[in-house]
Amino acid sequence: QVQLVESGGGLVQPGGSLKLSCTISESMFRYNAMGWYRQAPGNQREMVAMIFKTGPTHYADDVKGRSTISSDIDLNTVTLVMNSLKPEDTAVYYCKARDGSGTEYWGQGTQVTVSS
Repeated sequence: QVQLVESGGGLVQPGGSLKLSCTISESMFRYNAMGWYRQAPGNQREMVAMIFKTGPTHYADDVKGRSTISSDIDLNTVTLVMNSLKPEDTAVYYCKARDGSGTEYWGQGTQVTVSS
C-alpha cells in the first residue's frame, strides 16, 4: 500500500513562510499528478496546488503568486512553499497523488496555523 507522508506544518506568523514536503513510498513515475489540498474547520477540502507528470503546475487563485510547488523524482518528494501567509491559510494540509487509472491516494495531513 502506497504511503504519502507530509511534513513541515506548524505555527507561522502572518506574513511568514512555510515549506511543506510530501514523500511518497514508491516511484513517482506511476502518478500523473501530485499536489496539496487543505481543509479548514467547517470547510470543504480544497485544492491548493498541483503538479503534473509532464511538468505543468496549477494553483488556487488565493495562493497564486505566493506559492510554488515542485517535485523531486529522485527523492519521490513534492514540496510546497508558501509565502506571505495569512490567517486564512490556517488549515490541515493534505498531500494527494493520482495514478494513471484515476485512483487517488492521500496523506494523513499536517496542521498549519497562521497566527501571531
